[in-house]
Amino acid sequence: MKIQDPTLTITVPCYNEEAVLPLFYQAMRPVMDALPARCTLLFVDDGSKDATLNVIKGLAENDAAVKYISFSRNFGKEAAMLAGLENAEGDYVVLMDADLQDPPELIPDMLQIIKNENVDCVGTRRVTRKGEPPIRSFFARGFYRLFNSISKIKLVDGARDFRMMSRRFVDAVLSLGEKERFSKGLFAWVGFDTYWLEYENRERAAGETKWSFFKLLMYSFDGISAFSTAPLSIATYMGLFCGGPGTLGLIYALIASLVSPGSVSSLLVICSLALFLGGATMLCIGISGIYLAKSYAELKARPSYIIREKN
Repeated sequence: MKIQDPTLTITVPCYNEEAVLPLFYQAMRPVMDALPARCTLLFVDDGSKDATLNVIKGLAENDAAVKYISFSRNFGKEAAMLAGLENAEGDYVVLMDADLQDPPELIPDMLQIIKNENVDCVGTRRVTRKGEPPIRSFFARGFYRLFNSISKIKLVDGARDFRMMSRRFVDAVLSLGEKERFSKGLFAWVGFDTYWLEYENRERAAGETKWSFFKLLMYSFDGISAFSTAPLSIATYMGLFCGGPGTLGLIYALIASLVSPGSVSSLLVICSLALFLGGATMLCIGISGIYLAKSYAELKARPSYIIREKN
């Protein structure tokens, strides 16, 4: 009896990708046809403002393997990835971007590895950042070093969201009910064995990146606060750092004033300490506020996304 081919869903978050989607589909279709698996291509339209949804609908009309979900507004890539995983069916699930920076030709290798190497995830990582602005590369590498130094969860430098996962890996990720998601950290947190495929960086095939430096910076803050409480310790360290010298400074000012009246301006000392301690206090309050805001978001328990339509 012939063993039935496995089922595979390739989920693709999209936001304003009308320019690149035809190129992406042209690259994906031959790969899907050659795979020893029954494939579904699931697009998640994250509230695009251009003709992304219309392009996807056109593909779906001519190809029964193309499915789509469209959000009521832009909820962000994390929400789109979550929707893709929640609606993906089959034995294996691939997560990838539509800009062709994730090479479709790696998918056959990923399927072979996940079936033969006894792993539950095949991830990808860039070994170069060719074509990326130097300042972005510098801060990206700095983020990975900082994250791994303060978190029990370790991230692989250069890791992409592009990966193939087994059904039990996907189910484990979906069992994590948090609303403020940082998927790279969640993928590492659930464990399981992961095989890493390396490839050289590729530039976007068409369209423009949706990730500005500021958005990436905010995303890195989300990741750190989601998987490490180390920033909260800054309050303690800042208290010791500021409180100790501040106390010594006041004692010195008091003794100096008694020994040599007028030699030290007490007003200057007090004002300097007040400014320094005030700045340290505001820093600690801001860090605590980040965690409080995340707790508030979890407490509200709003859905991560709202679907407007799907086929």
